[in-house]
Amino acid sequence: MNVLRYIEEEDLLRFLKSVEVHTIFPLFEGAVETGKITKSSFRNWVVHAYVERKALGHSLNDTKTAVQQLHKLASAIVTLGFMFQNTCKTIFESIIFVFVMHPFDVGDRCVIDGVQMIVEEMNILTTVFLRYDSEKIYYPNSVLLTKPISNFRRSPDMGDAIDITIDVSTSVDDFNALKKAIQVYIESKPKHWNPKHSLLVKEIENVNKMKLTLSVLHTMNHQNYGEKSSRRSELVFELKKIFDNLGIKYHLLPRQVMLRINIVLSSILPAQLEELVRCSSPEFGAGMDEEPKHILS
Repeated sequence: MNVLRYIEEEDLLRFLKSVEVHTIFPLFEGAVETGKITKSSFRNWVVHAYVERKALGHSLNDTKTAVQQLHKLASAIVTLGFMFQNTCKTIFESIIFVFVMHPFDVGDRCVIDGVQMIVEEMNILTTVFLRYDSEKIYYPNSVLLTKPISNFRRSPDMGDAIDITIDVSTSVDDFNALKKAIQVYIESKPKHWNPKHSLLVKEIENVNKMKLTLSVLHTMNHQNYGEKSSRRSELVFELKKIFDNLGIKYHLLPRQVMLRINIVLSSILPAQLEELVRCSSPEFGAGMDEEPKHILS
C-alpha cells in the first residue's frame, strides 16, 4: 500500500468547492509553487490555527469576565461614589481603556516601556503580562492608559535591519555583486521576504571599514517572534556564504607596537652597548628590511 506524503488540489476538490480550494491553498507554505501540501507545511498550519484559536478563546473569556466584573462594580460605584472619588476616577479610566481603547487582546505580543511582553490576562482594573523570561508583570489599566503601547499582532508586515561591516578596500564591482546576490536570495524566498529591500553604506569608520545596513521587509509581523528570528538567522547565514563566495572580508589596520627594553648596562660589553644605542637611534628605521641581528649573545 502506497502512503502519500502530500496533498494535491485534486484531493481537496473531493471535499471542497473550487473557490474554497483556491482560497485556502495559499495558506500552506510552498503549496502554490509546488501544487502540493507537504506534511510539514500542513503541520505548521494546524499549529498556527490552534494558537490563534486559543488566543481568541482567551480573549473572549476575559472580555466576558470583564463585563461581569463591570456589572458587579456598577451598583457599588453608584452607592459609594461620593465617598471614593479617586477610586471612581481610576475605575472609569480603566473601563475606557478596556472597552473603548482596547489596544490589545489576550495573546498579543506588545512592547511597553521598552519591554517586550505577551498579554496573559485582562481584567477591569489590571492587565497581566508575561515577559520573555516568563516573569508575570501586573499593570494597572489606569497606568497603561497613559503609556504608548506597541502591538505586534495588529501591525502590518514588519521590517528588520542587519548591520554589516566590510573592508574599505572592497571594490565597487564586489559591492554591486553583493547587492545582486542578496536580491537573488530574497526573491527566491517570497514566502519569507517582500522583494522591497535596501543595502546602504552608513559611514566609513576608522578609515579601514565600511558600515552597511541591510533593511528587509518580512511577509509577517513579529507576533510569532520565534519564526521571525528563524528567518533572520537564515538570512544572516546566507550573507556569510555570499561573503565567502565573493571574497569580501574585513581586515584590521596594522598597529604600531612600542617596546621598552630595560637592561642593566653594567652587564653589557662595550661593543654590545654600541650596537644597542645604534638600534635605538632614529636612523635605525632605514634598515628595517635587513635581517635582524642578535644584540645580546
